[in-house]
Amino acid sequence: MAKLVILNQGMTGRAHELNVERTTVGRVDDNAFQIADPSVSSHHCEILLRGSDVLIRDLNSTNGSFINNAQITESVLKPGQTLRLGQVELKLEAEGATTTTAPATPAAPAPAAPPKKSIDATMVIPRGVSLDQLEQGGRKPGFDSTSTVFKKKKNKTAQYFWIGAGIGIFVIIVLIIVVLSQAKH
Repeated sequence: MAKLVILNQGMTGRAHELNVERTTVGRVDDNAFQIADPSVSSHHCEILLRGSDVLIRDLNSTNGSFINNAQITESVLKPGQTLRLGQVELKLEAEGATTTTAPATPAAPAPAAPPKKSIDATMVIPRGVSLDQLEQGGRKPGFDSTSTVFKKKKNKTAQYFWIGAGIGIFVIIVLIIVVLSQAKH
């Protein structure tokens, strides 16, 4: 009998036997195999038994399904291979089967999965910079000397103060000139 065993610390050794034709895996409790981890989607993937093959089908999960670090939409999982759902790693163990570390081989495309109902949010795992972004090059403006993102804010109060002070000084000078000119007469 084949079973999936969780490898992550804190859940190490937790397993689910694959004894029915279709097993759903996800974060919410209506899945046959519930994995309560925020990186796992509510309904992450389904596992289908096709004879001796264990077929993994991603259900449009947020963080993807991976076999031996190769992202899959649908693929056969062989004993000994690692299945990663979000940040949770599982290993397929089968009685009497030899283990393999060969890369995942995609199976034929399957019909679209039924739309899943949104129950609660899934934590999105940041993936860093994509290859396309690296090829485009350049930098977005930041905290460097060529950045025009931040400009000095104009202080209108100070501007009005200096205008008023200039007018006041002008009036005082005019008054002094008028007083001095009247004193001479």
